[in-house]
Amino acid sequence: MNSHRWYTPWLLVAPAVVWTVVFALYPFINTIILSFTNTRPLVGGQFIGFANYIELWHDDMFWNAMGTTFVYVIVCIPLLTILPLLLALLVEKKIPGISFFRTVAYFPVIASVVVVALIWSWMFDSRGLINQSLQWMGATSSPIPFLVDRWKLLGCAILLTVWKGLGYYMIVYLAALGNVDHDLHEAAALDGAGTFQRFRNVTIPGIRPAMVLIIALIAVSGMRIFSELYVLTNGTGGPGGEDSSLVMVIKQVGTGLSGQLGYASAISVVLFFLTLIPLTVIGWANNKDLQSGRRTRRGQSRTHQTAAIQNATKETMA
Repeated sequence: MNSHRWYTPWLLVAPAVVWTVVFALYPFINTIILSFTNTRPLVGGQFIGFANYIELWHDDMFWNAMGTTFVYVIVCIPLLTILPLLLALLVEKKIPGISFFRTVAYFPVIASVVVVALIWSWMFDSRGLINQSLQWMGATSSPIPFLVDRWKLLGCAILLTVWKGLGYYMIVYLAALGNVDHDLHEAAALDGAGTFQRFRNVTIPGIRPAMVLIIALIAVSGMRIFSELYVLTNGTGGPGGEDSSLVMVIKQVGTGLSGQLGYASAISVVLFFLTLIPLTVIGWANNKDLQSGRRTRRGQSRTHQTAAIQNATKETMA
C-alpha cells in the first residue's frame, strides 16, 4: 500500500512549490533579465548589456536615494536595537499595570503603516499638533518646517519607524530574555555581581542571537522603506526629491507609460544584493551559535557559566 503513496509528500509540498515559482522565482529571474534590456511599458525591449548599470553608476538620483536609505538604516539600527531591549526589561518586571502597558506598547505594530504615516504627516504639518504645541509653550515663534526640510523630514520618518517597531522588537526580546538561565543571575548575585555586571556578562550573551536577528530585520526592512517616506512627502520624495528612498526611485522610474522598466529592474537587482548583506550576517551568526552549541553539548556548559559569573564578579570587585 505504501508503494502506491510515494507521491503523497510531493502533493503536499506542491502548492508551496508552485507559489514560490510563480510569485518569487519567476519574478526574480525576469527582473534580472529585464535589467539588461531597455524595455518600456507596452513596448518590447532590446538587449543592451550593462548599459543600465553603467547609467545607474552615474545617476545622481540613485546615489542620493542610496544615501537617504543608508542614513535611515544606520540611525534606525541602534534605536530599534536598544530601545526595545530597555522596554522589554521594564515590561519583564512584576509591577502593577505592566500587562496593560505591554498591550498598549504593541498597538502601533498592528496599525496600518499608511494610516500611521498620514496621522504623523498631520501632526508635523506647519499647522499641526506638534507646531501648535511648540508655539503654545513658547519654544518657537514660527512653525518649524518638519516636512519641508530634508533632514527634518527624514528624522520624522525615523521617529515614525521607531515608534511603530518598538512593540514588535520588544516581543522578540521578551522571548529571548525568557530563555536566559536565571540560575546564572542568581549565582552571579550571590558572588557579589551588580545589576549592570549581570546584564553585561549574563543577559547580553544570552540574547545575542535575538539581537543579531533584530539588527538584520531592521536593516532589511530599512533598505525597503517606502510607505513612510512616500506618505510623508505626498509621493514627491521631499524637497527636490532629496528624501526619496531606493524603492521610491524604482517606482518613479519604472511606472507610467513612459516608465523605464529595464532601468528600474537594474536598481531592483542592486537593492536585492544590498539586502543580502544583513542576511549573510545572520547566517554567519547562526553558524557561530551552532558551533558554540556543539561545544556546550560536549561538556563545556559549566565552564562558560562559571566564566560569566567570574567576569561579573571581577568587575564588581574592581
